[in-house]
Amino acid sequence: MNLTLYFKKFFSSSQSSGIILIFCVLISLLIANSSAAGSFQAFLDKEAGIDIFHLKYPVSIWINDGLMAVFFLLVGLEIKRELVEGELSSFKNASLPIFAAIGGMVVPAAIYSAFNLGTTYSNGWGIPMATDIAFSLAIISMLGKKIPNAIKIFLAALAIVDDLGAILVIAIFYTEQIHWTYIFLSLGITALLFLFNFLKVKKIVFYIVPGLFLWYFLHHSGIHATIAGVLLAFTIPTNVSDVEISPLEKLEHKLHFPVSFLIMPIFALTNTNITFNEGMISGLTSSLGLGIIGGLILGKLIGINLFSLLAIKLKLSSLPQNSSWMHMLGVGFLAGIGFTMSIFIALLSFKGEIEIQDEAKFAILIASFLAAVLGFIILKVSSKNQAIEEEN
Repeated sequence: MNLTLYFKKFFSSSQSSGIILIFCVLISLLIANSSAAGSFQAFLDKEAGIDIFHLKYPVSIWINDGLMAVFFLLVGLEIKRELVEGELSSFKNASLPIFAAIGGMVVPAAIYSAFNLGTTYSNGWGIPMATDIAFSLAIISMLGKKIPNAIKIFLAALAIVDDLGAILVIAIFYTEQIHWTYIFLSLGITALLFLFNFLKVKKIVFYIVPGLFLWYFLHHSGIHATIAGVLLAFTIPTNVSDVEISPLEKLEHKLHFPVSFLIMPIFALTNTNITFNEGMISGLTSSLGLGIIGGLILGKLIGINLFSLLAIKLKLSSLPQNSSWMHMLGVGFLAGIGFTMSIFIALLSFKGEIEIQDEAKFAILIASFLAAVLGFIILKVSSKNQAIEEEN
C-alpha cells in the first residue's frame, strides 16, 4: 500500500479523528506546562477581525464561538436527518435523549450542591451539568463499527440537548446582560430560514448567508453563539428519498472532513492548555473538587440512566436499536466528559478568583479523563459481549 492510499484510508476512518483529538490534547498540555505557555496564551488572547462591525475578538473566541458553531451545524444536520428518516424518527426513540439529558443535568447539579451548599463555591452548581460533545463523540468514534449506530446517535442527541441546556443556564444564571434587540433579530432570521424551507428553497447559499447573520446577532445578544449552528441545521431541507440527495446531505458530506480533521483538533489544541500548580492537587479533595468530580462521573451516570429507565418503564421511550443497558452505562460515563463547557461555566462562576478557577479546571480535567476511560472500557466490553452472544 503506498503512502497516498494509506492516508486516504486514515482520513476516511472515523477512529482517526479521535486519535488526532487526543494527540492535540497532549500537545496542548505540554505547551501549557513549558516555556512556550506565555507565548501560546498571548496568541490566543490576540484580537483579530473587523472592528468597524464589532467583530474584533481574541483568537480563542473565534475558535470557541465561530468554528464550533460549524461543528454544531454538522451535528445538528446529523440529528435532523435521523429525526426525519433514521434512528430518531419515532417518538419513543427521539424522546429518550431528552429525558436522559434532563437527568444528566439535574442530578449532577444536585450532587455538586450537596457538597457546596452554603460555601464560597456554591455558585458553581452549573459546572458538572455540561457534556463536551466534541470529546465525547471523539471517544465513541474510536470504537468504530463495534458500537451500534443508534447508540452513537443517542449520545450525539443527548449531548446536543445537554449543551442547549447548559447554554440556557449560562444565559439565565451566568450572563450579566441579555441584549433583547439582538434576540429579536435572531428570531427574525430564524423565521426567515424556516420560511425558505417551507417554500422548498434548495440552494444552500440561501441558508448559509442568513446563517452568518444569525450567528452575528446571537453572538451580540449575550447567548452562546454556537446555538446558531443547531438552529441553522434544523432549517436545511432534507427528504426521505434514497434517489435524490437532499441539500442537508450535500452539506453534511462537505462538512465532515473539515470538522473532523481541522475544527475539532484546533478546538482541542486551544482549550486544553491548563498549567498545573501545587494547589490543584489539594483542590481535588475540597468540596469544590468532590462536587465537580462526583457530579460529572456519578451524577451523569446516575441521572442519564435513572431518567432513561423511568421513561422506558412509563413507555414514553425505548432503548436505542440493537443496544443494551451496558451500552447505556458506557454513554452515561462518556457524558461525564464536561471539559470545555464545564471550564467555561467555571470561569463565569468564579470571575476574578484565579486560584478557585484553576482548582475547578483541574477537577474538570481529572473527572473528564476518568469518565472517558471508564466509558471507553465499558463500551468496548459491551461490544465484545454482544459479538459473543451473536455468534452463539
